[in-house]
Amino acid sequence: MSADLGAPAPPTVATEAPDRTSVPPPREPATTAGVAAPAAVAQASDRGARIAAVAIALAWHVAIGLPAVLAARAEFTAPAVVLGGWVVVAVAGAVAGVRLLRGSPLPPWPLAGLLLTVDVAVFAAVGEGQLFTAANWVWGTLGWFFVLALWGRRVPGLVALLSTHAAIALLAVLGHGPDPADVARYVMYVYGTFSLPVAVFVGSATIVSLARERAAVSAAGHAMAAERDAAERGLRERRDRLALVGSTAGRVLGELAVGQADPDDPEVQRRCVLAAARLRRLIAESDDVPDPLLHELRAAADLAERGGLPIDLVTIGTPPPLPVEIRRRLADPLTGVLADARDWARLTVVSGPDEVVVSLVTPDREGPDATGPPPGEHDDGRVEHLYERDGSIRWAQTQWRR
Repeated sequence: MSADLGAPAPPTVATEAPDRTSVPPPREPATTAGVAAPAAVAQASDRGARIAAVAIALAWHVAIGLPAVLAARAEFTAPAVVLGGWVVVAVAGAVAGVRLLRGSPLPPWPLAGLLLTVDVAVFAAVGEGQLFTAANWVWGTLGWFFVLALWGRRVPGLVALLSTHAAIALLAVLGHGPDPADVARYVMYVYGTFSLPVAVFVGSATIVSLARERAAVSAAGHAMAAERDAAERGLRERRDRLALVGSTAGRVLGELAVGQADPDDPEVQRRCVLAAARLRRLIAESDDVPDPLLHELRAAADLAERGGLPIDLVTIGTPPPLPVEIRRRLADPLTGVLADARDWARLTVVSGPDEVVVSLVTPDREGPDATGPPPGEHDDGRVEHLYERDGSIRWAQTQWRR
């Protein structure tokens, strides 16, 4: 039994412990469903685009670039440089692709610097005869590796790299002589190698953004629907409880009105107090206060005090946010005992992050319980009820654990 059994409150003094409930309880983090769902959709869309970009870069490099390099290796000015550059880019691209798919991409600008260095070396080593052939693999391949290097970053960075690549190619073309036909081919090559990587880069970012926005709108719609359903359900439950409490109070008032109940009868007085306490607590449920449970218990205690019952309300700790149903199960059993109390009462609320215990101690009296719960222990879902009496005092307790 609680320590309150051995130390009942003074019967004529009504005091309250220092109010520690003026500070609102720490709010739990906002539900992550509205943020996590759009993020998950965006991540899935982005991962699909990353897989496509890695597959294009490596497939183009291996399936198109490598056979052409091997076929024309004898015609290069420096075959070792062209083949070595191909190997360096293949290894760097494979590492960058794996890291990108795992969500931990390589630092972009060192990788971009390595690719541009290889770009300069290959353009200088392929020779004039292979400048515009597939053997000069940097034309069609290097732009895709720029995409891997700068994935997830802003478009101007990719445009800057491709522009540098185009400038390197222009210097190589002009270095072999300003042939108008070569300049025309250069323009066509730059357009082809410039437009496709930029289109994929911008398109993937746009798709990810649209997917995130659509998922956010959908999640917000579901959240609003859930809130609306919860509000309607709460309103229906509140109406049902109000009808129940109102019918109880109406029966008492009707009996008093027709003379079937005596206002001086202690049993009639207890019924009136209990009905008023329940109605008062039901009204307090809708108040917007920092600690709804303490507010509802104070409403019941205030009603008891107005009826002439000295009562101590002791609070220790700050209750966590609790749903209305849990607060009802914590307060309702004690409301009935409080309505039957005489001489004095002590109401104690002990709160922690994962537990709330509400106990009530009153003097015992002879006779059966009129409004209190049956003695013993009862489990009402997530709330446990304890009720004992020993001829000297009554002790009732409700306890919630997370």
